[in-house]
Amino acid sequence: MKSFKILILIVAFILLPDFIHAQCAMCRAVLETGENQEVAEGINNGIVYLMAVPYILIAVLGYFIFKRMK
Repeated sequence: MKSFKILILIVAFILLPDFIHAQCAMCRAVLETGENQEVAEGINNGIVYLMAVPYILIAVLGYFIFKRMK
């Protein structure tokens, strides 16, 4: 049962980025006009990268704290 939950989580994380594109109001406005698709995609990717970096840093810090406490 635990491995099934982990599998569902992995699949969700793999598919999630496809569902969250163009959620920024400015990005959505650019996408709806149909002009400058490259700019809007670049902004969306930048938002995803900026959002991911703090979580990665916290995960690495948590890992080192866990290893030190063990």
